[in-house]
Amino acid sequence: MKVGLILVISFILCVPAFSQQNPADAPATQADVEKYLDVMHSHEMANQMIEAMAKPMQQMLHEQYLRHQDLLPPDYETKLNKMVQDMLKEMPWEEMMQAMVPAYQKHFTKGDMDALIAFYSTPTGQKILREMPGLMADSMQVMMPRMEQYIEKVTGHLRDEELAMLKEAEKTAPSSGAVQKK
Repeated sequence: MKVGLILVISFILCVPAFSQQNPADAPATQADVEKYLDVMHSHEMANQMIEAMAKPMQQMLHEQYLRHQDLLPPDYETKLNKMVQDMLKEMPWEEMMQAMVPAYQKHFTKGDMDALIAFYSTPTGQKILREMPGLMADSMQVMMPRMEQYIEKVTGHLRDEELAMLKEAEKTAPSSGAVQKK
């Protein structure tokens, strides 16, 4: 009886040791995420993305300037381009990357991070990283005209809706000459 009781107690005390979490299923650590961001060449990619984003943005601004140049000062486009370039250069990329660490930790385990690091360390993973800025630049170039068209369409629709609401409000509002007493 005593031996059986000792075995049961020993078994109960040992169960937590057997059910410990697989290390790969543990949450990713800050070091795991930082290693991933390093393998991803995050800093270099951020710089390349800035360059890739700047060209289509400047093209869009130029097209907008041409449409409204009669209303704008001659140096408007130059000043606006400089403002955009300065804004992109001064973006706090390092702070933003550090702020992303908890999000990665929330969504990825240590095993996930290890697998991502392993993949992006391969030649194919490195090719994806090398090609991504060019892919993004090409994508932005073809998307910008569509985005502009959509924005113009939505803006026109909103303007039409606003005018319709104002007209409706005029119909239902008391005449402006009448004074209401409380």
